[in-house]
Amino acid sequence: MSDATDQDQELGITESKEHSTGDWYAEVVRKAELADYAPMGGFIVTRPRGYALWERLQENLDGMFKQTGVQNAYFPVLIPESYLERESEIVEGFDPEVAWVTHAGREELDERLAVRPTSESIITPFVSQWVRSHRDLPLRVNQWCSVIRWEATDTKPFFRTKEFLWQEGHTAHRDRDGAWDETMTRLDQYHRLYEEVMAIPGLKGRKPDHDKFPGADTTTTIEALMPDGKSVQACTSHYLGTGFAEAYDVYYTDEDEEEQVAHTTSWGLSWRALGALIMTHSDDQGLVLPPTLAPTQVVIVPIWNEETKDDVLEYAGDLADDLGAEFRVNLDDRDERNPGFKYNEWELKGVPLRIEVGPNEVEDGEATLVHRPDGEREVADREDIGGTVDEALDTVYAKLYAAAEENLEENIREVHGRDEILGTVGRHGGYVKTGWCGDEDCEAEIKENVAAEIVLLPLDEDEEPVHDTCGICGEEAVETAYFARNY
Repeated sequence: MSDATDQDQELGITESKEHSTGDWYAEVVRKAELADYAPMGGFIVTRPRGYALWERLQENLDGMFKQTGVQNAYFPVLIPESYLERESEIVEGFDPEVAWVTHAGREELDERLAVRPTSESIITPFVSQWVRSHRDLPLRVNQWCSVIRWEATDTKPFFRTKEFLWQEGHTAHRDRDGAWDETMTRLDQYHRLYEEVMAIPGLKGRKPDHDKFPGADTTTTIEALMPDGKSVQACTSHYLGTGFAEAYDVYYTDEDEEEQVAHTTSWGLSWRALGALIMTHSDDQGLVLPPTLAPTQVVIVPIWNEETKDDVLEYAGDLADDLGAEFRVNLDDRDERNPGFKYNEWELKGVPLRIEVGPNEVEDGEATLVHRPDGEREVADREDIGGTVDEALDTVYAKLYAAAEENLEENIREVHGRDEILGTVGRHGGYVKTGWCGDEDCEAEIKENVAAEIVLLPLDEDEEPVHDTCGICGEEAVETAYFARNY
């Protein structure tokens, strides 16, 4: 068997998204050259194509942050144990996840250093130094960094790894209203990122008290539904109240020279977003990417024989030059690969739009455009190729969003009664919407039976429950709860 045949087989996706989602996902990540597994369990090596996706996502989100007064900074990856202990709830909440540095060379350290699991306990002490007066508020900083949380066992590239890339924003405000507005601003920006950049609709809400960020007053979230019926916590934005400010002495003097405690927030999005992106849009041919994030938006594949080679390559090259000023374009003029191989390779790697150029296109002054999600073909006039490509990429994005939106809308089911909840989650997955009494024990019963938990409550705490009674125990309902299995 030739090397070329071996490579052809290596390119193909052998697993089924519908029937073996986990294996399919891992195969897409590897064969689309997004990541490899590291020698240490639970860690991955992010390849250039995967990191390019993170860079584009980062560029979009960072721009939104800076438009609303956020400045980037960087804080140490190592946090003294005494800093971590100043906020008791964060110590308790993260204790199982913390990796500790105890030695430098052969010397034991005087104090253990935590490898950053999150940065409230290193950032807030410095915020307390930078804030003196009401004139210093609001203060907004963000850092792009990695964190390590060691407890992850059932790991999956991008979805759940012991080390992951993320951003974490931290702000201080004069009062609750200012901090709450900040919390909602960030949640709205994350929602925009998912809907306008990633082509994924999301549900806004908040977490129940037993599942909020340690030490937070309120944790808000966006949940995204994957095609296999599981939910992904797409991001979180926390109103921290005054607990962290009191623990780390973030006080300021108001206009009357009275000392006041600040209200703080924190908010973050990790590369779990890339996992959601891959899982949502990709198919049994490989990776599918929205044009907004794709490292290559357009691939041009020339098709020739020896008699037409020069004319076709010249035409394709001119086309690539023209489109390259506006789009991210790759001209695949490799001699050693036939067009069919190239089609399969670029489909596997998720390029949204393919342009085929052969002798007929050259003769007629045209180009054939093929949409990645569904293979739809259209013939474009060479003279207006830029406008046609732009419209085609918009159409590709719309197709991806529509499919994800349909999946979400079809998989929110309002049910009532323990058996109906268990049966619906077991048969269909998705979100099960029901009344909830507020007792964690009722959630535990569902979790024990079908591994589903409350992933979302409405943002408005005063919203009337969807049912008068709890769907599990039958007591008076105080909330509407969304149950789902999750990643």
